[in-house]
Amino acid sequence: MTIRVVIVGQGLVSTHFVIGVERIKSGELEPYGVPLAKYNMPYRIEDIEIVASYDVDESKVGKTLYDVAEQLVKGVLPIPETLKNIVVRRGVHLDSLKGLPFKARGLEEEYNSVEKAVDKLVEEFKEVKPDVVINAITTEPAKAFHSIEVLEEAIRKYDKARLSASHVYAYALYKYAKETNSKAAFVNVIPAPLARDDAIVKLYEEADLIVLGDDGATGATPLTADLLEHLAERNRYVLSIAQFNIGGNTDFLALTIPERNEMKEETKSSVVKDILGYDSPHYIKPTGYLEPLGDKKFVSMHIWWKTFNGLEDELVVNMRINDSPALAGLLVDLARISKALLDRNVKGTVYPVNAFFMKDPGPRGARNLSRIRAFYQMIEYLKSMGIIQG
Repeated sequence: MTIRVVIVGQGLVSTHFVIGVERIKSGELEPYGVPLAKYNMPYRIEDIEIVASYDVDESKVGKTLYDVAEQLVKGVLPIPETLKNIVVRRGVHLDSLKGLPFKARGLEEEYNSVEKAVDKLVEEFKEVKPDVVINAITTEPAKAFHSIEVLEEAIRKYDKARLSASHVYAYALYKYAKETNSKAAFVNVIPAPLARDDAIVKLYEEADLIVLGDDGATGATPLTADLLEHLAERNRYVLSIAQFNIGGNTDFLALTIPERNEMKEETKSSVVKDILGYDSPHYIKPTGYLEPLGDKKFVSMHIWWKTFNGLEDELVVNMRINDSPALAGLLVDLARISKALLDRNVKGTVYPVNAFFMKDPGPRGARNLSRIRAFYQMIEYLKSMGIIQG
């Protein structure tokens, strides 16, 4: 049994993912950082097969995954020879890299049509037959449509001001599934609202597909959520929360553009009221780009609260976190869970999975949970579905 995985956005996260999967398959790497690695599941990590990759950066399109890995992590990680077998294909741009120092070109620019770009993706999906498509492109400005008609009209009209690349990829997978009567899952680990977009969820329910998202939760945000849960359980009143991240990778560079930063801030900040039950004053956002930090971001957090007898306590946390590997490890489980859910005829979006893996879990209006609670609720859900045995 295999899980045929297509990657959208061959940046650091995806590169760590493909390298890690291949190293685990060869037996040279323990699966640390893969949350469900110790559980007995229908699909093993070794069952993951990378069948295609998409990007719009001209320095990557036409290169093998091995070539791209050499660009990004040469001297940091051993690069498996098997990555020479996959060539990066041209994807959809829609200005997702606008304002960044990259030469980029998308299919819609080549065809002067988003509809034709979708048709090209569908044609290629028919060739590679994906079970799971993972969206890990750089954070882009995006808004939910909530209307299938409005989404399809934006695609027909090549409405660059309204469309996001993420929506186009998700729509292309839907169209592929409809034309081939296939099942597949779209995993969205960037802030673009897909699992929170009624239009995408309805399309996926109609076609027996799954969309998981939105915005993978890795470092500071899950920790903040769990600390707030700890305080809420003890009825301590939180007076303020400050959490910021500074990094030197491409995603942090992209977040220097205000409308991109707003997307990330929205997904990061949603934990506060959902967990505490009130909206404590907070500042939770990525705040800066410092190139020398590279992929190992700096995180600082301050939480101030009122305790018994009216006294006040504070918590200060400083961390350095390898940003991309933290998310890449989650992708391993998201691919395996997605395929197992498809086998069980699940469709639409899946809140128990989103609540653990995502910063702003779909469907629209769903509550954010501490990751401690979300983890055990997800385990019970996966056991009830027969995906985790024992």
